[in-house]
Amino acid sequence: MASTPTIKVGDEIPSATFTYVPWSAELEDKSFCGLPVPLKTDEWKGKKVVVVAVPGSFTRTCHGQVPGYLAHIGEFKSKGIDEVVVLASNDPFVQSGWGRFQGIKDEIKFISDTDLAFTSKLGLTLDLTARGLGVRAQRYVLVLDDLKVTKFWVEPNSGAVSVTGAEEVLKEL
Repeated sequence: MASTPTIKVGDEIPSATFTYVPWSAELEDKSFCGLPVPLKTDEWKGKKVVVVAVPGSFTRTCHGQVPGYLAHIGEFKSKGIDEVVVLASNDPFVQSGWGRFQGIKDEIKFISDTDLAFTSKLGLTLDLTARGLGVRAQRYVLVLDDLKVTKFWVEPNSGAVSVTGAEEVLKEL
């Protein structure tokens, strides 16, 4: 069951700290896992950021959603987007591995909201316990400008991608 969003367009996002593994050349041969580092929402101050939240790394629908963002990263940049991040509750090593598996280096950051602290504050959790997955993030996209939500979409069905696909988001920028 999905929670009800508490965030809306015009709101400033809550302060949060995520973790991620920055891309480095050592990750290239897959024998190095990298070291997770913190990423604070404060780092997005003064930037335009697209946050793409998914229920889980390496899951069927999520795995198919990410390539569109990589394919269109130049278009996002040309529309003034400074950064695209993919958020999931998976740990930072899984997120990093998922990004590398997708062929992504540093074009997109794969960040972990491991305890769902950020997603919970937004009211965007999804209980998939009955399917053996526990509580996860709903599939949503936030477009931020200087930490304020300027656009916001939540998928009506977590098992499909419609309003949160890269092409759909680009149409609205």
